[in-house]
Amino acid sequence: MRLTEAQIDFYRQHGYLILKDVFREEDLRPVTEAVEAHLDERARQLHAEGKLSELHASEPFERRYALLYAQSREIGSNLDIMKSKLQALFDFLRNERLLDVAGSLLGEELTCNPIQHLRAKVPAGYAGTADTFQNVPWHQDAGVTLEEADDSEIITFWLPLVDAMAETGCMEIMPDVFRQGQLEHQAAGGTTIVPEQLPDRQPVLAECPKGGLIVMNKYTPHRGTPNVSGIVRWSIDLRYQRTGEPTGRPFHPAFPVRSASRPETVERDYDGWKMRWDAALKESAGQQLHRVK
Repeated sequence: MRLTEAQIDFYRQHGYLILKDVFREEDLRPVTEAVEAHLDERARQLHAEGKLSELHASEPFERRYALLYAQSREIGSNLDIMKSKLQALFDFLRNERLLDVAGSLLGEELTCNPIQHLRAKVPAGYAGTADTFQNVPWHQDAGVTLEEADDSEIITFWLPLVDAMAETGCMEIMPDVFRQGQLEHQAAGGTTIVPEQLPDRQPVLAECPKGGLIVMNKYTPHRGTPNVSGIVRWSIDLRYQRTGEPTGRPFHPAFPVRSASRPETVERDYDGWKMRWDAALKESAGQQLHRVK
């Protein structure tokens, strides 16, 4: 899906873009099936260890994780992309429809930034008040990269695996604020913009149905909202940039996903990708990832 000139202009003017019908069911199904299989394996392991009393094996993708999470927080301990290292997620990083959108803004020499996440936001009734990570506070994605990437155009691509609506805890976005550049962040309450620097700007409720995509400038403030529904809000957030520019995470593996000039450099080695993440996570343990006070 290539962006139209009007869509590109909207993104350049406001710092975000909400797209519908980017992905087909056949694009997303391998991802959800792989996550379901991984979740089932992890649940059975915890059940064998006596940490889960009920597997809820017949529950659908949208509900099972919440029921497991209510019994043991450990169910989510290795869920993220770089920890689960599922091949379906690795393959999705090169999804042609996704790269067409990214290429519309960045050109045809694209690298996948190593900041990439699979997230499961459980309904508020399952999370408890201590799980503040469920509702990410106001922040800019530039705040979680090191200074080396200040001149890199790193764009966030956020997509839901279920409908992300107000009741399921979609994002809120501050339009136009990206022009102010990097705002100071602090660690209190999660990596967040220092309250005194938070712009006085009416946010946009960024509802996005399954199959859609939200594109954001790295300086666009955004936050999560509570999931008050009865289902899990599953989402993936990825970042792409021009090949050769600093990533802001030099100790984590980035790799080309599209190249018109050197197509042979595109990363397709799944086993190599896994090994690089294993080594990087071990070697970077304790590294400062966020720029905070």
